[in-house]
Amino acid sequence: MKKIALFVDVQNIYYTCRQAYGKQFNYRKLWQHLGYEGDIVQATAYAIHRGDDGQLKFQDALKHIGFAVKLKPFIQRSDGSAKGDWDVGITIDIMEAAGEVDTIILLSGDGDFDLLMQKIQQKHGVETQVYGVPSLTAKSLIDSVNQFHEIDYSLLL
Repeated sequence: MKKIALFVDVQNIYYTCRQAYGKQFNYRKLWQHLGYEGDIVQATAYAIHRGDDGQLKFQDALKHIGFAVKLKPFIQRSDGSAKGDWDVGITIDIMEAAGEVDTIILLSGDGDFDLLMQKIQQKHGVETQVYGVPSLTAKSLIDSVNQFHEIDYSLLL
């Protein structure tokens, strides 16, 4: 059975699903689907910690499904903009996992991950997949992976 490592850019998935469909992503359904494809040996969701009840319930739900949840504090800058970006953390974790598994699956539409996905294919021969909202996923990211999966209504709540 193939070993799968799953990485979720929670903010990206939340906002792209909301923008494109007005709905939330169904993590449980994805987990069930991937369970048929192999053994999920690592699953990490990267989120921003704002401390509100709805968010805490969501994080608990992710943990219940089987995700490790990594949190970064939400930082409001003096100019009103916010900071809370997991790109480097996700990159490090994917690079560390790539030598241990058969398949790396990333949920994100962020084109910044394209070089990473190319690199781990070349270096480790690992299969790479991305799940993203088609209209909001960078073409460079889609082109960088073995398989792109559209997030459509079948994967939404």
